[in-house]
Amino acid sequence: MQKQLIGNRNLIRAINRSSVLNTIKTLGPVSRTEIAKHSGLSAATITAISAELLESGLIFEKEAGDSSGGRKPILLALNPRGGFVIGAKLTEDHISVALTDLEATVLASQTIPLAEISQQAILDALCQVVNDILAANKVDRRRFYGVGVGLAGIVDPGRGLLRQSPIFGWDQVPVADLLCSSVEAPVYIDNDVNTLTLTELWFGRGQGIDNFLTVTIGRGVGLGIVLGGKLYTGARGGAGELGHTVIDPAGPLCACTKRGCLETYVSDPALLRQAQEAGLEVSTIEMLVGKAEAGNPLARAILAQAGELLGRAIANLVNLLVPQLIILSGEGVRVGEWMFGPMRRSLQEQVMPPLRRDVDLQIDVWDEYAWARGAAGLVLRHLFESPVDKERLAAA
Repeated sequence: MQKQLIGNRNLIRAINRSSVLNTIKTLGPVSRTEIAKHSGLSAATITAISAELLESGLIFEKEAGDSSGGRKPILLALNPRGGFVIGAKLTEDHISVALTDLEATVLASQTIPLAEISQQAILDALCQVVNDILAANKVDRRRFYGVGVGLAGIVDPGRGLLRQSPIFGWDQVPVADLLCSSVEAPVYIDNDVNTLTLTELWFGRGQGIDNFLTVTIGRGVGLGIVLGGKLYTGARGGAGELGHTVIDPAGPLCACTKRGCLETYVSDPALLRQAQEAGLEVSTIEMLVGKAEAGNPLARAILAQAGELLGRAIANLVNLLVPQLIILSGEGVRVGEWMFGPMRRSLQEQVMPPLRRDVDLQIDVWDEYAWARGAAGLVLRHLFESPVDKERLAAA
C-alpha cells in the first residue's frame, strides 16, 4: 500500500511538472500567478516546481512584466538552450542528423553516406555521428536529453521497435534498445512522417490546431494524423500508409508487393520511371521539372497526372476526417506548380461541396535537414508531454 501511495504521489508530481512546463512553453514569458490561473495548481506547488525547473536550466526568469499597482511580477520563460537533443533520419544511402535546442531550432547538422547497409553497420554509423556532433559542439551531457530516429516503415514507438522496413528489409528490430547503450542517452524512434507531424504539432504550423494532417511526398508518400490534439498512430503504429492505398489493382508493382499503390504513380521514383518509359532522358526530379518548364508536353502530362491523383487522395482524406489544416511536405515538394496546380483543382473537384471552403492546404518550404529536425521532436515530445500520454503511448 505504501509503494502505491508513493507511486501515486510521484505520478501526480510528474503531471504537475508537465503542466507547469507546458504552460510556460505555450504562454511564456508568464508570471507564476498566470500559471496558477491556467493550470489550476496552488501557488505553493508552482513555486516548488518552478524552482526545480530553474535549477535544471529548463526555464529562466525574465525582466519584470507590467504591474497593476504593486510589485512587478517576475516572468518565467522556456530556456531554449537549457537542453539539447539530436534527431536522425535514416535512408537507404545516408544518415542526416541535426542537433537542436528545446524549441527545435537546428544548431548543427551533418549528413554521412552509408557505404554498407547491414543492420550493424547502419546502427554503428548512427552512433558514431551522434557522438561526433555532440563532441564537436561541446554539448554538456547533463543537458542532453536524447536521440530521436525517424525512418520509413511500420514502427511501434512504445516499444522502440521497427516492425517492418521496406527500405532495409528489417523485421522486428529493437532499434531503440540497440542504440541506447551506445549513445548513453534515451532513444526514441517512430515513422519518419510521424516525426515531422509531431514537430509541426509542438513547434510548427500545427500549434493550437486539434485536427490536421501532414502529407509527405518524395521517396514515398506518407501521412501523419493529428486528431483531438494527439498524434494518431492506429493499432501498433501502423496508421498513415497513404502511399499504399490502391489506385489501380492492375497497376505497377509496388515495393509492398501490391499493385497500383498511390506511391507507384506519385513518388519520385515513380515519376522518373514514367518519364523514362515515355522516352525522356532524365535521372533526377530536377531534370524532369526542367523539361516541364521548357515546354515538354510529356513532362507536363506526367506531373499533372501525379498531381491529379494526389489531389484525389487528399480529397478522400478531407471527406473522411475533415481536418482544419493539411500540410504538404517532404523533399518531393520541389516539383512545384506543375504538380500542385492540378492537385489543387482535383482536390476542389473531389471534396464534398459543403467541405470545400474549409480546406486549408499549406505547402511546406523544404530544407535538407527537415526530416532530422522532425526526429528531434520525438525527444522534445517526451520532455514536454504529460506522463498520462506517455503511459497511453507505451500501452498502445
